Amino acid sequence: MKKLALLFSAAILFLAACNTPNTKIKEHISDADSVAINYFKGDGTMDSVTTVKIIRDKKTIVQLAELIGKESSGTINKCGYDGSLHFFKQNIVVQNIDFRMNDVNCMQFSFLQEGKITATILTPEAKQLLESVRK
Repeated sequence: MKKLALLFSAAILFLAACNTPNTKIKEHISDADSVAINYFKGDGTMDSVTTVKIIRDKKTIVQLAELIGKESSGTINKCGYDGSLHFFKQNIVVQNIDFRMNDVNCMQFSFLQEGKITATILTPEAKQLLESVRK
């Protein structure tokens, strides 16, 4: 019975963590004045950048920040990367974020926050925005 109660408690904590926004990252990057997006081959490997896009539109930067901070992930999956985001303020990088969007089982943003690797869920809306910027 104790094991069942412990398992149930762990499941609740996991689900609560997954639905919690990461407001710290959102606040940290929404102040950026530009974002450089590197798109990789799209197969999870980081060995080649195929496209680079620069965003200076404040509305798009804020939208991207909202989507990155929208939903924390309970786990950090090591399933490769499809690209990276580099947020700048006055020509200084304030945050680097990697993303995986081409694997339905592993759609996430991952980044260093307070000295620890953290992940948030890359939603279908975030994927759509990243794809539209790429075109």
